[in-house]
Amino acid sequence: MISANLSAIFYLVSGVLFILALRGLSSPETSRQGNFFGILGMIIAVTVTFLSVGNFSTGLIYVLLFILIGGSIGAFIAYKIPMTAMPELVAGFHSLVGLAAVFVAISAFLNPEAFNLGSQGNIKLGSLIEMSIGAAVGAITFSGSIIAFLKLQGIMSGSPITFRGQHPLNAVILISILVLIYYLCSTQSSNLFWILLAVSFLIGFLLIIPIGGADMPVVISMLNSYSGWAAAGIGFTLENTALIITGALVGSSGAILSYIMCKGMNRSFFNVILGGFGATNETSATKKEQRPVKSGNADDAAFLMKNASSVIIVPGYGMAVAQAQHALREMVDTLKKNDIKVSYAIHPVAGRMPGHMNVLLAEANVPYDEVFELEEINNDFANADVAFVIGANDVTNPVAKTDPQSPIYGMPVLDVEKCKSVLFVKRSLSPGYAGIDNDLFYKENTLMLFADAKKMTEDITKNL
Repeated sequence: MISANLSAIFYLVSGVLFILALRGLSSPETSRQGNFFGILGMIIAVTVTFLSVGNFSTGLIYVLLFILIGGSIGAFIAYKIPMTAMPELVAGFHSLVGLAAVFVAISAFLNPEAFNLGSQGNIKLGSLIEMSIGAAVGAITFSGSIIAFLKLQGIMSGSPITFRGQHPLNAVILISILVLIYYLCSTQSSNLFWILLAVSFLIGFLLIIPIGGADMPVVISMLNSYSGWAAAGIGFTLENTALIITGALVGSSGAILSYIMCKGMNRSFFNVILGGFGATNETSATKKEQRPVKSGNADDAAFLMKNASSVIIVPGYGMAVAQAQHALREMVDTLKKNDIKVSYAIHPVAGRMPGHMNVLLAEANVPYDEVFELEEINNDFANADVAFVIGANDVTNPVAKTDPQSPIYGMPVLDVEKCKSVLFVKRSLSPGYAGIDNDLFYKENTLMLFADAKKMTEDITKNL
C-alpha cells in the first residue's frame, strides 16, 4: 500500500498523460503517440488505485478475474469489429461507462461505510449530492446510448420518433430529477434513490428517440461527454483524483467536439443537450421523386478523369461499407502519375461518427496534407474539373441550401455540384441516412456510377 501523497502525485502524472493523449489525438500525425500516452496514463492510474486500497487480498483475485474476462471480451470485439460498425461500438462502450457509474453509486448508497461516506441513512451531504448526480447522468448515458446503438445498428428505425407533448414531458421529467435529488439529500430515502434511477433511465430513452439518423454523429459525441461527466461525478464520491480528472477531460472534450459539430451542421447546441433536434417533419422530403438521371460506367469515369487537371475525392459511409479506401488510394496514385492534382474533401459528419473518414484514409496511407476539411476546400469545387463522390450522400445534398422543409436544411454541405463534372459512386438512388432524396443525382453535370464502391474504383483504375 502506498501513501496518499504518493498516490496523488501518480494520479497527477496520469492526468498529465491523459491531457497529452488528447493533444496527440487532435492530429493524425501524432495520434499513435497520443494513444501511447493514454494507455500509459491508464496503466499508472489503475496500478496506483490497486496499491492504494488496503486489506484487499481476498477480493483482489475476483477483481483481476473480472478484469481478465472483460479485457478479453473487449480485445476480441476490437479485433473483430469492422470500421463500418465503429459508431455502434462507441455507443455501446458509452452505455457501459454510464452503467458502471450507476453500479458504483448503488454500491456507495447501500454500503457507505466501505467508501468512508458515513453510515446508511447518514451519508455526508456532499457525497450524496455527487453520488446522485453521477448516478442520474450515468443512467441517462446508459439508456440514451442503447437507443443510439439500436438506431445505428438498424435494429431500430433511424427516423425521429416523436409524439404530442414530447418536449414538455421531457422538461417535467428533468425538473423532477432535480426535485428527487433535493429530497433524496434531505431524507436519504432508499425509495427515492431507486425512483431517481428509474426516472433517469426513462429520460435517456426519451432524449434520443426524437433524433434522426443524419444527426447521429453529434449524438455519439454528446453521449461521450455525458459518460465523462458521469465518471467525474462518481470520482468525487470515491474521492479518486484520477477518475475526476479523466471524467472531466472526457466530458469537456466531448462537449467541445459536439459544439464544433453543431456549428458545422448549423444546429443549436442546447437542442442537442435536450434531445430536441432531428425531429423535423420529413414527410415532404422523404417522398422519392421519379426524375431522369445520367448513368455511366468505369470507362466513362476514367475518360473524364484522364482529361482533368484537378480531381477532388469526397468519401462517405458507402466507401466504409465497401472497404474501398485501399482501392481508392491506388486509383489516386494512378491519377498522380498522369500529373493530375488530387485532394480529399472531408465533411465534419461524413460517415457515422466524428473522424470516421479520416481514420479510413489514414489506414490506406493517404498523405495528411492531401486531406482537407469542408471550410478549407469548399471554394475549390468551382475550379475543379471532376468531383469523385464515393458513398457520400447527405453531406453533398444541395437541398440543405435550398429547401427549408428538409431535415438537413441549414447544414453546411460540400459544394460538389459546382464542379464541371461529378462522378457519383452509389449502388442505387436510395436516400442517405437522413432518409431524403439527393438533388445532386439529377444535376446535368452528374454521372451516376451504379456499383459497389470498391469494384467500381478498381475498374476505373484498370481503365486509367
